[in-house]
Amino acid sequence: QVQLVESGGGSVQAGGSLRLSCAASAYTRSTICMAWFRQAPGKEREGVAAIYTGAGTTYYADSVKGRFTISQDNAKNTVYLQMNSLKPEDTATYYCASMSGGCRRWWVAASYGKDYWGKGTLVTISS
Repeated sequence: QVQLVESGGGSVQAGGSLRLSCAASAYTRSTICMAWFRQAPGKEREGVAAIYTGAGTTYYADSVKGRFTISQDNAKNTVYLQMNSLKPEDTATYYCASMSGGCRRWWVAASYGKDYWGKGTLVTISS
C-alpha cells in the first residue's frame, strides 16, 4: 500500500506563493493518477489539480487555473503543487491522493480509495 506525505504548507500573505510536495513511497499501480485536494474550514473537500503520471497530462479546477501548476519528479516519486497569486479563499488543508485509474473523474474525492490519502498540510493566506 502506497504511503503519501505532504509538506510545504505554511502561512503567507495574499499575492504570495507556496510550493507543496507530495512524496510517495513508490510509483506503483496505485499512483497512476495523483491529485491535490483541499478542504477549507466548514466546507467539503474539493479537487484542485491532478496529473496522469505516465504521460504528464495535467488537470485543474477552474478556480486555480492560471495560478497553480502541478508537476512531478518521477526520480523522486514526488508530485508538486506550485501555488502563485494566492488568495485568502485558498486557505485550506491540502491533501495528496492517488488512484490506479487514468485520472477519470479526478475531481471526485470518492474516486480515491480511503487508504490512498496523505494526512494533509495546512495553507493559510492572510489579507
